[in-house]
Amino acid sequence: MQPQNLEYPKISVITVCYNAVSTIERCIKSVIAQRYPNLEYIIIDGGSNDGTLEVLSHYRDQISVLVSEKDKGIYDAMNKGIRLSTGGIIGVLNADDFFADEKILTLVYETFEKHHPYIVYGDLDYLDGTGKTLRKWRSGDYKKGKFNFGWMPPHPTFYCKRELFDKLGDYSLAYGSAADYELMARFIHLNGASVRYIPVVMVKMMVGGVSNRSIGNRVKALMYDLKAMYKNKLFFPPMALLLKPLRKVKQFF
Repeated sequence: MQPQNLEYPKISVITVCYNAVSTIERCIKSVIAQRYPNLEYIIIDGGSNDGTLEVLSHYRDQISVLVSEKDKGIYDAMNKGIRLSTGGIIGVLNADDFFADEKILTLVYETFEKHHPYIVYGDLDYLDGTGKTLRKWRSGDYKKGKFNFGWMPPHPTFYCKRELFDKLGDYSLAYGSAADYELMARFIHLNGASVRYIPVVMVKMMVGGVSNRSIGNRVKALMYDLKAMYKNKLFFPPMALLLKPLRKVKQFF
C-alpha cells in the first residue's frame, strides 16, 4: 500500500473471509498493490481454523483493521466492516476475489471526482480453479428501471459513499444470499442514488458460492431474490426473477 496521502479521500476496502487459506493471500496482495494513496484496508475473519489467520499475520502491518471472531454470516461480517471503517467511499472485496490490476481504486476515485455519483461499479470476470476465464460480466450503463428487467451490477465492483449506508441502512440479514442484491436495489432502484459505470474489468472472482452449491440452495436463493424485489418495489417481480438468471447466459460468450 502507498503511504497515506490525506489530500485524497479515504477509500475503505473490506475483505470478509472464513477458512480461505487457498485464496486470501492473492486477495490481500491485490489490495496492498493498489496505487491509490489513501486506502484503509479492513479484514473481518469469521474465526478461521485452516491456516487463514497465519497468512493474515504475515500482512498485519499492511492491514488497517483486523477482526477475527464468529459472526452470523458473510453479510453480518460486511456490516461489521462498514461500522469499523472511516473512509468516505466503501467497497467489499472478498477472499475469493482480487483486483484486476493495481489502478482499480484510482479509477474509482477518478470517477467519483469527475462525475460526482453516489455509486460506481464496473465489470467482472469469473475464473475457474486454473485461472481460466469462464464468464465475463459486462455491466453496461444503468438506466432507470433496469432492475425491473433482471439487471444488477456485480457486487464486488460496487463502491458507494458511506452516507448512503448512514441514511439507507446496511446489509439486511433477512434476505439471506440476496442481501447484496437487496441493498443495491434499495440504494439504486428504490431510492434513486446516482450511479456511474466504469467500463473496465475491476475484479476477478472464483466461480462458486453458497447459493449455487445445491438445488435446494438455488431455490432458496431465488425466493430471497423475489422477497428483495417485492421489498424494493420492482414493477413486476416474477418477470424480474425470470430475467435475472437469463441475463447470465450472454456472460459465457
